[in-house]
Amino acid sequence: MPWEYLLGPSFVDEANGFPDLALPLVVAAGVFLALQVLLYNVQTRRLHRHFPLVNLQEWLLWTGLATFSLVLISWIFRFYFIFPLTALLVGIGAYLWIRFRKFPPLIEAYNQQLRRARFYSQQKHKHPEQTIRPKRSERSRRQRRR
Repeated sequence: MPWEYLLGPSFVDEANGFPDLALPLVVAAGVFLALQVLLYNVQTRRLHRHFPLVNLQEWLLWTGLATFSLVLISWIFRFYFIFPLTALLVGIGAYLWIRFRKFPPLIEAYNQQLRRARFYSQQKHKHPEQTIRPKRSERSRRQRRR
């Protein structure tokens, strides 16, 4: 039965476990963990002025760190296969929720704010005369000197 495999010996046990799944799963978890940290460093430097996008990257970093670290720890301590499998399913579910449910409304609101600021900036400087400062009159210069 399938549950006997999931709740039986550890998933790295040579005789009865899942040795054929253990090594690829651990290598993939290590690679994904390294890629997640690298992606976070690159994206936060690139998007440091845009708070919601940096916040998204932080959420993804901590989710990836927790998920892939749990897989590596379950391999080191020889847990049953149900534990890394559960960690992966919950982690992937959290990734999908963060990326497609939690942050799109926040990013859309931030984009609206940027569009509004850009529009008002364009309106403010639409006419060239508005960007040129008027010369001060002699009277205002004399008043300043006093």
